Amino acid sequence: MFQNEFLKNTKIFYLDEGSVLINAIDIRAYLRHCQARIKEELIRGQLYLKKSTSNAVLELLTENLIKERLPEILAKIFILLDKGVVDKIDLKILYDLVRKVNVGLNNLIVHFIEFIMKRGNFIVSKPENDKYMIQELLDLKDELDDIVEHGFQANDIFNDIIRNCFVKFMNSKQNKLSQLLAKYVDLKLKSRDISEEQLDNVFDKVMVLFRYIQGKDIFEAFYKKDLAKRLLLGKSTSQDAEDSMIGKLKAECGTGFTSKIEGMFQDINISQSMNSAFKQHLCHTCSPISSDLCINVLTSSFWPNYPTFKVNLPAELINFQDTFQKFYSINHSGRKLFWQPNLGHCIVKAYFENGKKELQVSLLQTIVLLLFNDSQKLTFREIYEITNIEMEELKRILISLVYVKNRVLLKQSKTKDIEPEDTFCINTKFTDKLFRVKINQIQLKETVEEQQATEKSVLVDRQFQIDAAIVRILKNKKKIGHNELISELFNNLDIPVKPYDLKKRIELLIEREYMDRDNQYSIYR
Repeated sequence: MFQNEFLKNTKIFYLDEGSVLINAIDIRAYLRHCQARIKEELIRGQLYLKKSTSNAVLELLTENLIKERLPEILAKIFILLDKGVVDKIDLKILYDLVRKVNVGLNNLIVHFIEFIMKRGNFIVSKPENDKYMIQELLDLKDELDDIVEHGFQANDIFNDIIRNCFVKFMNSKQNKLSQLLAKYVDLKLKSRDISEEQLDNVFDKVMVLFRYIQGKDIFEAFYKKDLAKRLLLGKSTSQDAEDSMIGKLKAECGTGFTSKIEGMFQDINISQSMNSAFKQHLCHTCSPISSDLCINVLTSSFWPNYPTFKVNLPAELINFQDTFQKFYSINHSGRKLFWQPNLGHCIVKAYFENGKKELQVSLLQTIVLLLFNDSQKLTFREIYEITNIEMEELKRILISLVYVKNRVLLKQSKTKDIEPEDTFCINTKFTDKLFRVKINQIQLKETVEEQQATEKSVLVDRQFQIDAAIVRILKNKKKIGHNELISELFNNLDIPVKPYDLKKRIELLIEREYMDRDNQYSIYR
């Protein structure tokens, strides 16, 4: 008689209390109130009630204070979480409470997924956010890991949710995130404001995002391009940091992924030894050529493809090239050298009215500047005819020399564009607080067209990967249906592909007689 009446009144009490408090107090205070009520009922049950009655009271409490209010609790707590005003204790209380009701964990999972996808899609959907996107994704990952570890008791279900959500929204932008991730690593490897220990920690976090992206081949292509600039222009701040990043990539993807990258470092090391040997050769032959120049001999299969420029070099550089060519041929007969003047950089000694300066410039900028040793004024057309530098590239070079903060060259006309009849001369009043002045090298900045060309070259390589996967599956299965083949390809390929792309490659393989199709039964063999 007592239990029925007692439970009836308990239900009414907690139902009324829940409906009033859910809107009357802050949701974090409501969670603490629920936690306090559970403790009170446990003590009360131990002191005054039979176990069966005490369990029934706790069930009514969770039913009316938590389960009935669960949608409102989760909606409000995740709004506050988005604002960053929920602490770890609040999340732990929430997790403990929702597990006490039979649908609580499932509801929490649904809201957690919505929360991650909303935050992630917001970060990756802003094109103007490219510069900060990777850092924001790393910060989001740290925040979510902290929530799971300290709030949700490191439940692996939530770790899997984080991984699946990141894979989904990071790959919604096709190959964009792969490119940005490579650029982010490049930025960190060139930074002088971060210790090696901090850098290693950053790379560990980067590798987590790297696992989520499908376009790892896009990452490799852009990583190689940026690495080439770091090595050739001496912008890398730490060899140990470079080795650390390569080691992490090798551990993740295998030696095949990093073999060409390691080959690039090998080329640089061999070139250093070769330059030392060449300097000794010049000394022994009593050559009048200066040995201040250094040459990197690069294996074409390791390095990115670069456009070749046939420019008219100064006589001193031509003599140096010929001498090195003869020296190289003695030790490496049968090999042919292709010169890449667009990748070179120089230190140019310059004398101005305000004193001597050293200008750190590209080789193409150097070629233009050396013309003014013999001429006080030159027109754009004259510079073009003397140097034979491609016209658009020459315009970029002149812009970098004319429109910098402290101009090295002066242009006679005041227009921003460069016309064929524009006249240029040396700025004799050039000054700078530094002795060695780095001149902005506009031609080294990667254009949208160059980025698209890099992506295009990777997409061509992907076609061969798809073809190879199709042939492997057919060799294994002998006969296979269309839908089964498509499913196998999606499972086997670790690159982002569309059904249309797969169908196109299948048609081309049939045309080239690598495979055959039975049209009646849609069977490939």
